[in-house]
Amino acid sequence: LFAITDSSNHSQRDGRSGKIHHFLLSSFSSRRKAERNTGVRIVDFNRLLFCRLTILILAKVRSLKYGSEAQRPRKVPSLQEQTAKQKKTMRAIGSALPLVLLLSPRAADGFTSPSRPAVAAGRTARRSLRSTIEDNASDEKSTVDAMSAARSINPVLPYDPADAFTDDSTGILGGPIPYADLTVGVLKETFGGENRVSLAPDSVKSLVDAGFTVVVESGAGETASFSDAAYTSVGAVTLPRNQVYTRSDILTQIRPPASDEVSKFAGKTLVSMISPSINTELYGALTEQRTNVFALDCVPRMLSRAQSYDVLSSQANIAGYRSVIEAANHFPRFFAGQMTAAGKVPPAKVLVLGVGVAGLAAIQTAKNMGAIVRAFDVRSVTKEQVESMGATFLEVEIEEDGAGSGGYAKEMSDEYKVAQAKMMLEQASDVDVIITTALIPGRKAPILVNQEMLDVMKPGSVLVDLAAANGGNVAQTQADEVITTENGVTIIGYTDLPSRLASTSSTLFGNNVAKFILSIGPQTTKEKGVFQIDLEDDAVQNMLITYAGEARFPDKITPFNPPPPPVKAEEELVEKSAEELLAEADAIQRSEFVKNAGVASVAALGLLAFGLNADGEESTSLLATFALAGLAGYQVVWGVAPALHSPLMAVTNAISGMTALGGMLLLANDSTSSSLVPDTPAHWMGAIATVLSFVNIVGGFLISGKMLDLFKRPEDPKDYFELYAVPSAILLTGLAAGYASGNLDTMSGSVAIAAAICSIGAIAGLADQKTARTGNVLGVAGVTFGLAATAADMSLAGAGTAAFEQVGLLGATGSAVGAAVASQVGPTELPQTVAAFHSLVGIAAMAGAAGEYLGNVGGLDGGTLAAIYLAVFI
Repeated sequence: LFAITDSSNHSQRDGRSGKIHHFLLSSFSSRRKAERNTGVRIVDFNRLLFCRLTILILAKVRSLKYGSEAQRPRKVPSLQEQTAKQKKTMRAIGSALPLVLLLSPRAADGFTSPSRPAVAAGRTARRSLRSTIEDNASDEKSTVDAMSAARSINPVLPYDPADAFTDDSTGILGGPIPYADLTVGVLKETFGGENRVSLAPDSVKSLVDAGFTVVVESGAGETASFSDAAYTSVGAVTLPRNQVYTRSDILTQIRPPASDEVSKFAGKTLVSMISPSINTELYGALTEQRTNVFALDCVPRMLSRAQSYDVLSSQANIAGYRSVIEAANHFPRFFAGQMTAAGKVPPAKVLVLGVGVAGLAAIQTAKNMGAIVRAFDVRSVTKEQVESMGATFLEVEIEEDGAGSGGYAKEMSDEYKVAQAKMMLEQASDVDVIITTALIPGRKAPILVNQEMLDVMKPGSVLVDLAAANGGNVAQTQADEVITTENGVTIIGYTDLPSRLASTSSTLFGNNVAKFILSIGPQTTKEKGVFQIDLEDDAVQNMLITYAGEARFPDKITPFNPPPPPVKAEEELVEKSAEELLAEADAIQRSEFVKNAGVASVAALGLLAFGLNADGEESTSLLATFALAGLAGYQVVWGVAPALHSPLMAVTNAISGMTALGGMLLLANDSTSSSLVPDTPAHWMGAIATVLSFVNIVGGFLISGKMLDLFKRPEDPKDYFELYAVPSAILLTGLAAGYASGNLDTMSGSVAIAAAICSIGAIAGLADQKTARTGNVLGVAGVTFGLAATAADMSLAGAGTAAFEQVGLLGATGSAVGAAVASQVGPTELPQTVAAFHSLVGIAAMAGAAGEYLGNVGGLDGGTLAAIYLAVFI
C-alpha cells in the first residue's frame, strides 16, 4: 500500500489500486485543502495519503466496495451526495487517527502544528468523538482509550489526551472552528405544556447569515406560531428529530434534556437551561458522556454585556406581564376604577413583592390597566424605580439594605423580618391582588405570604406566585395548579407563564441564544466567523459548566463581580482662618461682578451700535419686542418642572406654529388675483408657510394633550375647560363688532395682546403638574387669538376674497394632516413626533422669510433684513 501511494507516476496505475488512489486524490486534491479540513499543518503529502488509505480500511468505510463496484457502471454523484461522502470520510479520519499513529510513526511525523499542537489534537479528538457516535463504530470511551494506548506505545504523541483540549496559558479550549464547519440544531420541546422554541426564525436567520448551518426539528415552532416554512424561508433545514441529533454540532433547547434522551447529546455541545445545582444527576450524566454544556441559567447577570444573553431576564419580563393578565382573569372586578350611572367600582389594589425584572414588568402592566399599585423589596435601590413607574414603594421602619451579590437580595436580620411581617400583614388585609417574584435560581423560594396573611385577605383576592417552580413564595402554592383557600382566596401557581405567551417568549429567548453563540470566540479573539471557546470571556467562563468530560460547576467557575469604582484620592484638608475664608469669598464675589459688568458693557455697546445704524422706529420697536419676548420666555421656561419638559417642548412647538401669521400676511400682500392658486413667488412661500404651520399647530396641541394625559391620575378632579369658551367667545365677538363699527385696527391690536398673554401663560402653566393641562388650553387660545388678529390685519391690508379662501383651504388641509398624524402616534412615539413637527416649523419660518424678501426686494430696512437672515440661518 505504501508503495502505491508513494509512487510519483500515478497515471500508469490501473485496476483496484488505481481506483483507490484516484479516490484519495479527489478527496484531498491539494495540500491546502487537506490542511484546511484537518486543522493541522501537513509536511509530507504522500504520508497523508498513506494515513488516508489506512483509515479507510480501519474504519470499515463501506462506501468503497472495491471488488463489486469495479464492474458496476459509474454513477455521477450529486453535489449533495459528494458533500455527504466527504463529511463521512472526514469523520473516519478522526475516529481512526489514534490507530494510525500507533501503526506508523513515520506517518505521524507528517502532522505538525507550528503554534499549538494541543489545539490541533483537540480538534481531531472532537471529530473522532463525534464520528464514533454517529457511525456506531464504538463508544466515546474507546477513542480516548485508543489515544492513551497510542501515546504509551508511540513516542511521537507528546501529550496526554486529557491535555488536548486546553491551552492553560490563554484559557483557550479546543481549536478555532469556522462557522461554516458547524451545524446548529434546534430541538422541539418535549416538556409537558412547554410551547416555546429555543430559536425563532429571526434568530435562525442571524445564525445563517453569520455562516452557520441550522437544522430544525420538524414542528419545533408550531406551538409558538412558527411554521416549518418560516424556518426554511430564512435558510434553515427541517429534519426529523433523530437526524437533528446526528447532524448537529451544537444543540439548543429551553428545558433540560429528558432522562431518556441524555445519551443523544454525547459528544455534542448543548446550549440550554440546566439548573446544575438542582438537576445534579442530569449534570453528572452529561459530564460523564463528554457533552459540552453551556447553562443559560448561569449567565453572569452583573456583566453588562451579558444582558443580551440573559434569558432569565427576558423570560422574567414576560412572566411579570403575564402574571397580571392571569390575576385579572381570576379577579372578580375591574382593575381600573369606574364611575357609572349604575354605581361606582373602585380600582383594584395590587401589591408586588420583589422588584426585579418580573416585578417591574408586573408593576408597569398593572399600572397601565388602571390599578393602584404598591411594591416592596428589601433592596432600597429599587425605590426610585418603583416610584418612577407611578407606584408606591412600601418601606419598613427599620433601615437595612437587602442588596446582595449578583443583583439578588440577601438574607435580612430577625428584627427586620419582624417589622416586615407586621407591615405585610396590614397590606394583606387591604390589597386585592398580590404578585410574588422572589426567586434565586438554584435555591428554594422564600415564603413571603404565610398562612396568617392568607387568613386576613378578602374573599375574591388573588395571589400569583412566580416562584412556584422552586417551592413558591406563598404558603399554599401548588406548582401548575390554581387553588382556592377556605376563605375564598385564589392562588395561581403556574410555572409556564412565559410559555403562555409563546411567540414573544421564543423570539426573545432565541435572540439571547443566538447572540450568545455568536459571541463565543469573536468577543475575545476578535476573529469574526470563528467559534472558539475562551475562558477569558466572563460570560463563557460562567456558563460553560462542563467540557470534554470535566465538570466545572461550581468549583472551577469564578463568579463574575464588576470591578469596584475607582477610589478617589483623599484630599488633604487644610484648615483656614476666618480672615482667609472671607478673603476667598470676596475674591469670588469680585470675579462674578467683573464678569457681569463685562457682559453688560458689551450689551450696552451693542445697543448703541444698533441705535446708530437703525433705519427708523420700526427697527427699534422690532428689537424691543424681541428682547421682551426673550426675557419673558426665559423666565417662564426656567420654572417648568423637569418631569414636564416633554409636554413643554410640545406646547412651545405648537405655539411656534405662529409662523402661520407671516404666511397669511404674505398671501394678503398685493392680493389681486381671484384664483385659489398663488400667483407670485412670495404668495407661494406664504402658502407653504401657512399649510406647514397649521400641521404643526393642530398636531402639536393634540400631542401635548396626549402627553399630559399620561400624567393624569384616576383620583385627579375633573377639569371644566369648556367654561373657558365664554371669555374666548366674548373676545372674538368684540373683534367682529370692531369690523362692523370701523374700529377693526384697534380691536385687532387688543386681540393680539390677548394672544401674547395666553401664549406666555401657556408656558408658565406647565411649571406645575396641577396647571399643566390649563397651560395647554391657554396655548390653544393664544394661537387662536393670534390667527383671528392676523385675519383682521389681512382685511385692513385690503386682501381680497381669494386670499381668505386660500388661507381657509391651506389651514384646513394642514389641520387635517396634523390631526391624522397625531391620532396614529402611540405613547412611546410622542417625543420624536414633536421633533418631526418642529422641523415643519423650521421650513415654514424659512418660507415666510423668503416670501418677505421676494415680495419686497430693495424695500426692506436693516432690522427686517436681519430678522429674515436669522430666520433662515436658525
